[in-house]
Parts: sequence; structure tokens; C-alpha cells
Amino acid sequence: AANNPDIILMDLGLPDMDGIEVIRKIRSWSVAPIIVISARSDEKDKVAALDVGADDYLTKPFSTTELMARIRVALRHYNRMKRQQEPQKEETTYVNGGLFLDTEKHMVLKNGEEIHLSPLEYNLLLLFMKNQGKVLTYGYILKNVWGEGYGQDTQVLRTVMASTRRKIEDNPGKPKYILTEIGVGYRMKEQEVK
Repeated sequence: AANNPDIILMDLGLPDMDGIEVIRKIRSWSVAPIIVISARSDEKDKVAALDVGADDYLTKPFSTTELMARIRVALRHYNRMKRQQEPQKEETTYVNGGLFLDTEKHMVLKNGEEIHLSPLEYNLLLLFMKNQGKVLTYGYILKNVWGEGYGQDTQVLRTVMASTRRKIEDNPGKPKYILTEIGVGYRMKEQEVK
């Protein structure tokens, strides 16, 4: 436990304690892969070891090549699982053409000039900056910006969209950033960075 191993190879026939109990105890403090190497070839021994937390079971005799292959597989699965459990660091800055959004400073720049957005306009723009190029449905936008209670109230969305476009678009009547997908929702078109 003090060494926190990356992988554990063990036999079930141990002098002080049954191997099944050792696996159970290891599982209380570690998720490292456990490969059982044993002369016990009875199916019930294999099932018992796997059921209490072993990841693989290798019956003696075996070749070193097979053991190494099983170690590689166990480590590959373990590393994949660890990556999935690590919290993903969320981006703090988003860029699309002349638009720049910084979530840490709660700041939006258009062609280098700061623009002031209401909280709803900011959250709406942030949702689009995170999903550039994707079509976002009315329902998805309402849920992610306003919350669950707004359902399909697209009028409130259209109102905030119009005010946001007035602030970020050169010509709100012919938007280049947030395009309307008629009957579906909106899409932020990806622009070349200026």
C-alpha cells in the first residue's frame, strides 16, 4: 500500500492469508490492475478471484510472452480508465474571427475593443463560442442559457439573440457570426482569426 503499485501480480496460494482475501483487501484501497498467476485451474477459483476484483487470471504454466501481453492489456485499460476519471480542464478563452471571450475575466472583445453584454447575452455568446460550427436547437439553447423551465419559449430567445447580434455583428441584418437555421435553431459560423 505504501508503494502504490501500477500493477499487481499475485498467486492465490499465499502463506499467511488466502489470495481471494488479499484481493478483497487490495480493492479497498487501490484500483491498480491485479493479475492472478496460479496453478489453481479450477473454474470456481478463477471466477472467485475475478468476482472479488482481479482483472485477469493466468494459469501456470504460461509463457513470458503471454504474461507480458496481459500486463500491457491491463495497463492500457487502467490508463484509459484514469484518463476518463481526470477532471477535464475547461478552456477559459475562446476565439472566433474578431471575437474574443475570456471566461476568467468575464470579458468580450470585438476586433480588440471591449463590448459590454448583459448576463444573458454573455451566456448565450459563450454557449455559441464553445460550440462553434454546430447547429444548436432552440430547446438546447433555452435549456443551457435560461434553464429547464423555459421549454420552447423561443420569443425570449429571439429577443436576446437580436440584442446580442447588434453588439457582435457588423451588420446584424446580415450576420456573419451567428446564423439562423430556419425552424431548427442557430449556428455560430467559424471565422478566420483576425
